[in-house]
Amino acid sequence: MSKDTFLKGALILTVAGIVVKIIGSVNRILLSRLLGGEGVGLYQMAYPIYLLALSISSAGIPVAISIIVAEKLARSDYRGANRVFRISLGVLAITGIVFTFLLYYGAGWLIEHHFVRDARAYYAIAALAPAIFFVTVLSSYRGYFQGLQMMTPTAVSQIFEQLFRVVTMIAFAYILLPHGLEFAAAGASFGAGPGAAAGLLVLLYYYWRHKPGFKHKMKTQPMVIQESSVSIISRIVKLALPVSLANIMLPVVSNIDLLIVPARLEVAGYTVEQATELFGYLTGMAVPLVNLATILTASLAASLVPAVSEAYTLCDKQLIYQRISTAMRISNLITIPSFVGLCLLATPISLMLYGTPNAGTSIAILAVGIFLLGIHQVTTGVLQGLGHTAIPVINMGVSAVVKIIMSWTLTAIPALGIMGAAWATVADFGVAALLNMVFVYRYVGFSLNSKDAFKTIIASVVMGAVVLVSYDAIMSQTLHNSVATLGAISVGGMVFGIVILLVGGVAVRDIEQLPRVGKTLAVILTKFRLLRR
Repeated sequence: MSKDTFLKGALILTVAGIVVKIIGSVNRILLSRLLGGEGVGLYQMAYPIYLLALSISSAGIPVAISIIVAEKLARSDYRGANRVFRISLGVLAITGIVFTFLLYYGAGWLIEHHFVRDARAYYAIAALAPAIFFVTVLSSYRGYFQGLQMMTPTAVSQIFEQLFRVVTMIAFAYILLPHGLEFAAAGASFGAGPGAAAGLLVLLYYYWRHKPGFKHKMKTQPMVIQESSVSIISRIVKLALPVSLANIMLPVVSNIDLLIVPARLEVAGYTVEQATELFGYLTGMAVPLVNLATILTASLAASLVPAVSEAYTLCDKQLIYQRISTAMRISNLITIPSFVGLCLLATPISLMLYGTPNAGTSIAILAVGIFLLGIHQVTTGVLQGLGHTAIPVINMGVSAVVKIIMSWTLTAIPALGIMGAAWATVADFGVAALLNMVFVYRYVGFSLNSKDAFKTIIASVVMGAVVLVSYDAIMSQTLHNSVATLGAISVGGMVFGIVILLVGGVAVRDIEQLPRVGKTLAVILTKFRLLRR
């Protein structure tokens, strides 16, 4: 098992992310049909508590471990890398056990003190407790492999975890449904445990497969003074804590949105029912599409962390700059055309996916945020790789304040309404991205390549024009929105690919880094003079 290039690692994580989301979508459909709104409501009362406990117990740990392991390997300190993993595994096993018992025995306390209003949710909360131990231990292995720049173990474990989770959720919910809705919801919650256990088994397989080669490297390496256990634990906590705070901040900001947006829509003149409906269009329909479009950039960020940490440890500023440049160029190649396409086809896509055109306005505005969110994710990965894990969190805090102020102000304007809330979310992405870019420039000297961005914009504009013409042409022939939308997206994707090659927006080295087919594809495209060196 050899380490991946960071681009190859990002693509591996992207494929896994797409598969996981597809499985998750199927799960939501099946679970909703099986439990109905009330049963899903009981499940949803438990799940946020589980996520909060998980954020406190293990979130940020994989990032911290990957940074330190990558740093040790850059110095050829294989014993040190293994030591970091073993210490983190021990600490996380203890942490996982503690939080498992806290959640299990705290379920009754949460019900008794009315933090959870429906007493029937007790069983669902308690059933989630075992999963915390497995996921916490799992995070140590994932951080270790990411530090080795081996993304395949993480990707495969994510798929197996989601697959086993969904199968066991549906199975237990179905088996327990005759005993009552609260027990069926608990069965669905319990599925998180077997899912995490399956993911852990996958990582154990990769670990034992990789262990002999790593042991050989440990034996043959020169003597290096090892860092103390206290120092390693201290560094892990210092690096992981800001990332954990960022993970906690995301649901907090979402809950603030829940408090602000519907209330301010009522001030703008909407009824309670209308405000709830518009809020659903924004958060339940538009936001998931933005997140879907940035799966690759999120994977790029995860893959960049150990790659930048390695280069930073070696004091190779040129390599850091090169990796950031490649990641940002790939990010723009994905996010700019996604923004243009989603913005232009917002209403048809809304109708195709959700059966209503009414989410189109929110989708069109939030589409702008795809490009900004991509920059934010990539620059966050860079700053984390440089060891500055606190900076992205502070920047997120500043951007969240901007979002709250804008949501409060703009949403209450009758002419804007939900559009004001959507623009506030775009501003949130934009401020966080801009602040991150400032710090990346300060530490590395990197700024966006305007020439590359301009080429991507040209290809995206041409694609946009073709998309609009194609949609109208196909729609006039078939009179079926879904056929026209999918057809326009397909034609637009092909046009963008051709134009970006013609204007020289993709280099040979970008294609060559694609897994398996990269080198062959680069030779073919170069032969037809569609690639630049």
